[in-house]
Amino acid sequence: MPNALIVWGGWNGHEPEECSRIVKEMLIKDGFDVRVEASTAAFSDEVLSTVDLVVPIVTMSTIAKEEVRALTQAVQSGVGLAGFHGQMGDSFRDAVDYQFMVGGQWVAHPGDVIDYKVDVTRPDDPIMAGIESFPYHSEQYYMHVDPSNEVLATTTFTGEHASWIDGVTMPVVWKRRHGKGRVFYSSLGHVAAEFENLSMRTILRRGLNWATRQAA
Repeated sequence: MPNALIVWGGWNGHEPEECSRIVKEMLIKDGFDVRVEASTAAFSDEVLSTVDLVVPIVTMSTIAKEEVRALTQAVQSGVGLAGFHGQMGDSFRDAVDYQFMVGGQWVAHPGDVIDYKVDVTRPDDPIMAGIESFPYHSEQYYMHVDPSNEVLATTTFTGEHASWIDGVTMPVVWKRRHGKGRVFYSSLGHVAAEFENLSMRTILRRGLNWATRQAA
């Protein structure tokens, strides 16, 4: 049975505790043994040595240097990392080692909560199988992203809320490697209610499973 660690906290506007309950239920249905913690103190060598997947659900906040070191080294050794929206893509803004591992960092969401389109760019990937491009109502994330990411879905900005980014195509879903570890990220999921969107939920669920540490 794979083991997952969910750590929630940070800005309450992203409803981290409620989102952690939803993700926990998803993982349990997929056969995971799930541990949930409300402090980054859980990112220790001792704890991380026992898990196959880490799901950070922490927007902004801070993290101790030894906790970042333990987490990044665990992923480099093969532990999986997966998450969504600002709960993983805007965590620990001063921790560049964490951002290097994630493959991106949120910088803006012009217009705040708006209607936009998510374009599936890799329908051949198992994470995206059977999912067609779909409309979405949420924050449209503008991010600084690593060019080595394997991008599975994108969105294109219209320029309505920031004219200078008209036509810019931005990754929404990606996967990558960090050492031996698998890393998955989706920028969808501003609040818990967005898990009711089947495409969003399916993409994240598959991404969680893909990222999980692989059996030797």
